[in-house]
Amino acid sequence: MAAGAVPVLAFPAPGQAWLAWVALVPGLLLMQRAPSGREAAVRGWWFGAGFILTAMYWLVPSVGPGLPVIAVLFGALQSAVGYTVHRLLHPRLTARRALLALLVVPAVWVTTEYARSWPALGGPWALLGATQWQHPAVLGLASAGGIWLVSAAVAAVNTGALIALTAVHRRPRAVAAGTVVLVLASGPLLFALREAPAADGAVTVALVQPGIVEDPQARFEASARITAGLVGQPVDLVVWGESSTTADLDRDPAALDTLRRLAATTGAEVVAGEDARKADGRISKDAVLVSPAGVVDRYRKIRLVPFGEYIPLRPVLGWIAGVSRAAGENRAPGTSFHVLPATDRAGAPLPVGALICFESAFPDMARTAARDGARVLVYQSSTSTFQRTWAPEQHVSLAAIRAAETGRPAVQASLTGVSAAFDAQGRELARLGTDGTGVLTVRLPLTAPGTLTWYDRIGDVVPLGALLVTAGAAGAGVAGWRRSRALRRAGQPSVPAV
Repeated sequence: MAAGAVPVLAFPAPGQAWLAWVALVPGLLLMQRAPSGREAAVRGWWFGAGFILTAMYWLVPSVGPGLPVIAVLFGALQSAVGYTVHRLLHPRLTARRALLALLVVPAVWVTTEYARSWPALGGPWALLGATQWQHPAVLGLASAGGIWLVSAAVAAVNTGALIALTAVHRRPRAVAAGTVVLVLASGPLLFALREAPAADGAVTVALVQPGIVEDPQARFEASARITAGLVGQPVDLVVWGESSTTADLDRDPAALDTLRRLAATTGAEVVAGEDARKADGRISKDAVLVSPAGVVDRYRKIRLVPFGEYIPLRPVLGWIAGVSRAAGENRAPGTSFHVLPATDRAGAPLPVGALICFESAFPDMARTAARDGARVLVYQSSTSTFQRTWAPEQHVSLAAIRAAETGRPAVQASLTGVSAAFDAQGRELARLGTDGTGVLTVRLPLTAPGTLTWYDRIGDVVPLGALLVTAGAAGAGVAGWRRSRALRRAGQPSVPAV
């Protein structure tokens, strides 16, 4: 479990990104030196539990005593990594097994990440590749294969480091060294080969951050005052944070009139965050585009936060709400995503991929926005529950990765921070931390309409390939086990299968 906590230091807020390239080695070493495959799987399980428990410790207010249970359940996925490492890298290591390990171990790691990223299980968070969010050259891999390719690269380098440290013979060490050099060079090489997205103008976006204001009406008014201060500035779009209003703008003319006046006086449409009970009696979270004429369009959040916005299997797990800040009532999810048809101050189209908070964790949603014509990715956030934890920094880092994956500039407007903006290659342009309030105004270079990265085009080929490699390795392992068992029954010596 302690070894599983080490890689978390590479994530925000500790931010030791360099550590990610070797942080798995202590855990992999324990798995490699286990006395049996079963013990290696158990060690992998506890490694995974330690990783999840440390990376998501800030969920305690929302999940309470459920967090250790979640850590143990998700940690079980890493038992596959433990067994694979032991099977392929146990002494004495050959060059052939080293080469197989450099392919199979990263594939199994990505497969486990992909499995726990399934929305029904909560969704992706603390993926290993996210540790590299501040390194656009490494994120060149993300533009080709998404965050999954970055995770695979980091896992491969860790595997190579383990082989270099433990192999007795020169040939396995040479194979590991060559692979590590190739993998480390691949990100910067892709970054260099990939031309910077063709510039096609720029827009000025203002991100409104009112700070911690508990009263909903006071929070709305604070956001309105900050926005009013933009009058006279050349702003094209104003973005408020998630839950910046608890009024249903379709049924609250006073709140809507305030936003209409702000859009008219600033010359910029406003994307407000609506967290309100609708006419059907259910609460939902919407990104609402408002112009001087009124509500232009809205998008309803699809991927809700487990326990934070709904409790899975509420009849069984509803008791968690009584011992934590878990959702007292399930929010109503939307049914589909669509781009908001915003316009800049000159009236030119500015399609916006507006997503809400936790949805920044999902690569497929940003990719869908890019393919549907979004020129800017906009994330609305509210993380005040986790204000003095690592959560806000972990969260904002995801916008940088989505920008690099899709070749689109991305912004995040948070009620209480962190608000930030990134260019189309994931480089940070501006930020307003959790200790700040006010407005963050940034000029975003736009990419030409129709520009798509390789990842936009091919999608999740990397995790699907990882699944195939994992399945193939599992099939070979089962076949080898059956062959060995048959030989033992026949009274012949068996040869351990690779």
